[in-house]
Amino acid sequence: MAKPHVILWVALLYLPFTIWAQKDDPVLFTVEDTPVHQSEFVYIYTKTNGKNADFSRESLEEYLDLYIKFKLKVQKARDMKLDTIPQLITELAGYRRQLADSYLIDREVTEKLLQEAYEHSKQDVDISHILISLPPNASPADTLAAYEKALAVKQRLKNEDFAAVAKEVSGDKSAQNNGGHIGYVTALFPNGFYELEKGAYAGPLNKLLGPIRTNAGYHILKVHGRRPARGELEAAHILLRTQDKDPEKVKVRIDSIYQALKAGANFEEMAKKLSEDSRTAPQGGYIGFFGINKYSPSFEDAAFGIEEDGAISKPVQTNIGWHIIKRISHRGIQPYNIEKSRLESKVKRDNRFQEAKDAMVEKIKEEGNLREHLKVLDNFTAGLTDTFLTFRWRAPEEGGDQVLFELGTDYQATLGDFTNYLERATRKRMRSGSDADITALVKELYHDFVNESAMAYEEQNLEKKYPDFKALMREYEEGILLFEATKREVWDKASQDSVGLAEFFKLIDGKYRWESRAVTSVYRLDDRYKDQLDEVRAFIATHSPEEVMDKYGDVTPTMLRHETKTMEQSIYPEFKNMKWEVGAMSQSDPDPRSRNIKFVKIEEILPPRAKTLDEARGYVVADYQDYLEDQWVEQLKKEYDVDVNPQVFESMVK
Repeated sequence: MAKPHVILWVALLYLPFTIWAQKDDPVLFTVEDTPVHQSEFVYIYTKTNGKNADFSRESLEEYLDLYIKFKLKVQKARDMKLDTIPQLITELAGYRRQLADSYLIDREVTEKLLQEAYEHSKQDVDISHILISLPPNASPADTLAAYEKALAVKQRLKNEDFAAVAKEVSGDKSAQNNGGHIGYVTALFPNGFYELEKGAYAGPLNKLLGPIRTNAGYHILKVHGRRPARGELEAAHILLRTQDKDPEKVKVRIDSIYQALKAGANFEEMAKKLSEDSRTAPQGGYIGFFGINKYSPSFEDAAFGIEEDGAISKPVQTNIGWHIIKRISHRGIQPYNIEKSRLESKVKRDNRFQEAKDAMVEKIKEEGNLREHLKVLDNFTAGLTDTFLTFRWRAPEEGGDQVLFELGTDYQATLGDFTNYLERATRKRMRSGSDADITALVKELYHDFVNESAMAYEEQNLEKKYPDFKALMREYEEGILLFEATKREVWDKASQDSVGLAEFFKLIDGKYRWESRAVTSVYRLDDRYKDQLDEVRAFIATHSPEEVMDKYGDVTPTMLRHETKTMEQSIYPEFKNMKWEVGAMSQSDPDPRSRNIKFVKIEEILPPRAKTLDEARGYVVADYQDYLEDQWVEQLKKEYDVDVNPQVFESMVK
């Protein structure tokens, strides 16, 4: 049975909050000199009560009483030395590792990228670019050559026409048709083009930007304009093609269709009969949802220019013909909390995510003043043989205590730590092949080890750097202690103390009662014998269950099934249309789950009576738990001093 303190504990597990400065965060109450600050109480109260957190006196008093009880139990758990139990220490450490693994990434990488992506997605950007192609794995010489070529192109653009230069040198083949003018696009840019996206959204208008490196090469970028994002439109259209046709006749036809639609003709029917888009015509012209830069600009401008759902555009011409567009719905940019989940999956698949993680690790190393002792690494590498590239390699027994690098004032990684890492990295060592450059491979593995260690270093300092993480860990620890203390003091006693349970039952004897019940025979006739239903019912009405089953129970395939069941009158729907008397029978109802015809006969009526302890055990145990918990809390109130600051409490009342 869920208890209020358990519900509170669950809420506490996941809800970090910002700790105010001591001078702005007075103590609301103390339990045996352990303070609980106003900020902690206000946050938990607000979060737990949600919209009902009205800060009324009644509501605050009720919740304060609940929270004091919670803190009393935690204090008792500490005095019971439950925080020294190895199993609970291990559980807390495991939770910390799990939380810390994602905390840094979510806080320092994911959330920042999501906020940035959301801000970008609120605008469409009109851009042109010139691409100097370069593969991602290009040599340093080729990279430098491409960069210098991009600089030269940028210099030319100061005096020459952008479109003309784009057609001449751009590695983007579309430049031959558009002169490098991409038009309006929106975030997120394709994977590998994050730097171009940042330039498009942050750079000044009508200025040459770059060279900007992406997976495709170096770009010279020009941003022509930005506008509020158009979002996505759900639409249908009617198309009349102009290829190999008299343009004037096509225009006359599309105008006549438009006038018919304005006069009330059904768009879907007209599309099915007249549209020359074979893909969408059978669906009444339905296109579905689309965003910008998918169709021709004239089509998109007309579609997004329709102001209301259900309205249609005037005929609009594209390179394939004339269209009439119907707006079905518009999906604009939603609030951040709605867009976040959609953006998160995209962001985490994008290269920007790994790049941001790498940048975070570099920042950790810089702030931690990484101090490397590379001579130790060089000496270790010099002693390696080809065995290092196989599963047979084992770390040397000596020299493991040599310091390889240091972070901050209290973090050291030894050569032994590194060799342990290398033993775990067997697959990567073996994947490199027997002819691999061992020195280069060790450097690569060392780099990975340093990065992993930097994350571990940062994670061990989370409580110092992030007050909300510290608060979260404290609350989880208190939750574990509370659970264990309550288990010992309440739940175990309630389930194991049979003598105490029996004595308690005497106090509530009569609370749980049986209402009027009937001992019934429940019969199920196989659907294949439904033509004999009346005969069977007539026999059952005047015979005992044993006699009934002697006659029908051995028929093959199985004809009739029987079970005896005690049923309360107020609970079972079978009794609604029956007389409450021995011999009464219910209607015959088909049972769709088993393809049987079910009916019930009352064999005996049982009068109301109190339930025995065994019959009500589950309810009684729950009541006993509540009883023991109330007694426990009263004992704790006598055992510990609780001091509430009335001035602080009054300051919260609205």
